[in-house]
Amino acid sequence: MTRPRRWSTAVLDIQVPGGMAVVHSNQGFLLDSNGVMFSREWLRRQDLPVISEHGIGYFDGEPVYLLVLDKPVQIEGTSWQTLRQFMLGDDADIYRKLGYAAQISTWAREHRFCGNCGRPAVQVPGERAMYCAHCDLRYYPRISPSMIVLITRGDEVLLARSPRFVTGVYSTLAGFAEPGESAEACVRREVMEEVQIKVKNIQYKGSQCWPFPHSMMLGFHAEYESGEIVPQADEIEDAQWFSVHDMPPLPASRSIARYLIDLYLAQRSGSPEPVLPD
Repeated sequence: MTRPRRWSTAVLDIQVPGGMAVVHSNQGFLLDSNGVMFSREWLRRQDLPVISEHGIGYFDGEPVYLLVLDKPVQIEGTSWQTLRQFMLGDDADIYRKLGYAAQISTWAREHRFCGNCGRPAVQVPGERAMYCAHCDLRYYPRISPSMIVLITRGDEVLLARSPRFVTGVYSTLAGFAEPGESAEACVRREVMEEVQIKVKNIQYKGSQCWPFPHSMMLGFHAEYESGEIVPQADEIEDAQWFSVHDMPPLPASRSIARYLIDLYLAQRSGSPEPVLPD
């Protein structure tokens, strides 16, 4: 029997030698025939344009670090692969690790300088924070709450297409929460903005970290109340009601959008309910 691999997050001391590392740039993660983890000592000999380094945890007990690059470089025998490509792959453990690393990389890039005075910020030892001594301010990784909702009307579900989606794929509606707004109020507002309908009986179903780049997706189910679909210009390419017996191409199975859809289909058919992806 194959022993399951284990991934745990942690803030590690970057001064400690050894360990493995993943490398991230604006083109994704560095990859070779053995995967995405490289010897940390080997990477240090490659003269990489490193912005910063972060200890991000352990994989099978081995310390793992993240190198954030200013730009992608070409190293013989390697290539770059985006996080979305890893999401569509078969290795959930690797995707989970890289999703976390990608969020740390985004935070590290966006907080190299103090947002208040513009001076360089420094990493805080033992803490996931960037610090400006002049302003005495700490900057932590950003988590942006957003809602995602499946709207149903009996044997019909409302699905929509964004111009950014893969051709043919329809998904649930989603949007970011605004200051002072509850998640349920966000559902009602975003649905009205995107398709001009009212919903009722909003029920929370679960959440998922969505590292594109740093969202916390709060998943809901809501029932149709009233109104006719009017897609929001520039945001929604198409939106329509689909029968549960005749569905269009759907989002990736590792997404909470697909979970919300599959959960409703299972409940309507009496099939076993799906498991919410991590």
